[in-house]
Amino acid sequence: MQAVMYDEFGAAPTVREVPDPRPARHGAVIAVEATGLCRSDWHGWVGHDPGIALPHVPGHELAGTVVAVGADVRRWAPGVRVTVPFVCACGTCPPCLAGHQQVCAQQSQPGFTAWGSFADLVAIDHADVNLVALPDEVDSGMAAALGCRFATAFRAVLAQGRVTPGQWVAVHGCGGVGLSAVMVAVAAGAQVVAVDVARPALELARELGATAVVDVSGTDHVSAAVRSLTGGGAHVSLDCLGSEETCAASVRSLRWRGRHVQVGLLPAALGHPRVPMDVVIGKEISLLGSHGMAAHAYPEMLALVQSGRLRPGALVTRRLRLGEAGAALMAMGTPGATPAGVTIIDLSWPDGAPSVV
Repeated sequence: MQAVMYDEFGAAPTVREVPDPRPARHGAVIAVEATGLCRSDWHGWVGHDPGIALPHVPGHELAGTVVAVGADVRRWAPGVRVTVPFVCACGTCPPCLAGHQQVCAQQSQPGFTAWGSFADLVAIDHADVNLVALPDEVDSGMAAALGCRFATAFRAVLAQGRVTPGQWVAVHGCGGVGLSAVMVAVAAGAQVVAVDVARPALELARELGATAVVDVSGTDHVSAAVRSLTGGGAHVSLDCLGSEETCAASVRSLRWRGRHVQVGLLPAALGHPRVPMDVVIGKEISLLGSHGMAAHAYPEMLALVQSGRLRPGALVTRRLRLGEAGAALMAMGTPGATPAGVTIIDLSWPDGAPSVV
């Protein structure tokens, strides 16, 4: 198969021919039709994830068709269109048995603990636990957009943030996961303040229904601006970027007894962020993490997609060929180099010389 691969952290990824994967007894192999390009892939490429072994194939937001299953798989057969959570659970550890597969104690992650979906084929562990059937109404590009970012945002807003109609929600960082959070919160009946440094991202957030936006480049007092716009602070605030600055701003944006949800990665390799705990204590702020979404929770989200209340396809603003994925991955670390919205690598397109990324 063809796959995008890098031999060293930070080295240019290239398209190569590598052996086809085979399914584990409990696993499946999926022919990838589309896969998302996510900031988590960039974190892995620069070396922030200690679980990656080199050489490596990135990619974890995928949609495609099952082409092979292991001998122990009972629920799936070749020919079914599927997607998967970015956390693939074992199904048997205590968190899994309690229904919390997104924090599985023995989890695997395509594109991190194993080769990922920037390839023609990808192997997935524990297929009976992790595969999610796709409705006919959800095409592969839309399903890849669901991937890590949309599903993570869905759970972060509704399950962790417990957003209800009429509440104010602040979204700090309007990349793919942040824009997904804007869409989900608006669909839940919330009023949303979108915060970002990039004007195109804020414009897209407005198109998705944000009530107000805060341009970080235009103010030194982000949290004060959010508190002013929301009449005292957001009920729920999400850090969808993952930095010391956005985490602190999110906490400071909240009203009394508000809920901060940390969605963006804060890798230990970058140091441990200082959190304004005086605000947490004084306002009785709840600090919550959100780490993906279990496969069994996807049907609720997919039903909202089928009904048209959620439109993940509206987040897709760029499609690339497999040969363009490496350059696009490297560019994610350069501010302003990546367009607003979600980038999809479409493997149904014939590959060729990379175009301008």
